[in-house]
Amino acid sequence: MSHELHHFAMGTWVFFLAYLTSVVGSFVGLTCARRAATAHTGSNRSRWTFMAALSIGGVAIWLMHFIGMMGFAVPGSSVRYGLGLTIFSVVLAVGATWFGLWLLDADVPWMRSVSPTSRLGIGGVIMGFAVAGMHYNGMAAVRIQGSLDQGTTFVLYSILIGVVASITALWLSRNAEHWLVRIPAALVMGCAVVSLHYTGMAGIDVTVDPAAPSPAGMTVMSLLFPGFIVGVGVLAVPVLALMATPTSEELRREREVAAWVGAAADRDERQA
Repeated sequence: MSHELHHFAMGTWVFFLAYLTSVVGSFVGLTCARRAATAHTGSNRSRWTFMAALSIGGVAIWLMHFIGMMGFAVPGSSVRYGLGLTIFSVVLAVGATWFGLWLLDADVPWMRSVSPTSRLGIGGVIMGFAVAGMHYNGMAAVRIQGSLDQGTTFVLYSILIGVVASITALWLSRNAEHWLVRIPAALVMGCAVVSLHYTGMAGIDVTVDPAAPSPAGMTVMSLLFPGFIVGVGVLAVPVLALMATPTSEELRREREVAAWVGAAADRDERQA
């Protein structure tokens, strides 16, 4: 028989924590993506792109999803998660984000004739489908005492949100130059990620079967504890790298100051 389900069983604070997590991950990821866009060597570009993918895909998308799932409850059944599909979902989220960012500057024969605008569209569509796929792969890992079905209309809407959000994220990664611009950009990205999640969740229909065996697997809290630890580490690495590495603007200003000091010293020597 069909049962009710709850999305905020632990309170609305879960929603705000999920949104905040997505915003922080998006901000760090956008900053890393901007560094990748201005990198002068291929190795630096690859390093910054990978850190951006970890921040956006691993924290802003994947960790946000499972924080939101803390509020998911089915009266009459416990909720468990399959470990294999859960791990694959984070690989999918990070991999899709990395591919979308990589595609913007990929210097490969089959992409050289593609315009930047077309690259943005292609990367955004692929990334959007993969991000939505991460959500539904994560939902496929859910185990209850019964069955869980997804509404087709909500699936389509969530995919559309994922594609629009991905194209926006890729565009912002190239245009959000100043950190003050990246704050509203991260707020918009976080809103898009959370919207995808709860749009998909709104289409869930649950049927509890009292005769079915109790579900086996991990609880959401047993997933989130190591997830939070890894997430903090994932964000700490790029944050420290960003603090330790000067930006192109900072290097330009240092060169201008050095040139000014040198010119002033030469002038003083000639006057002496």
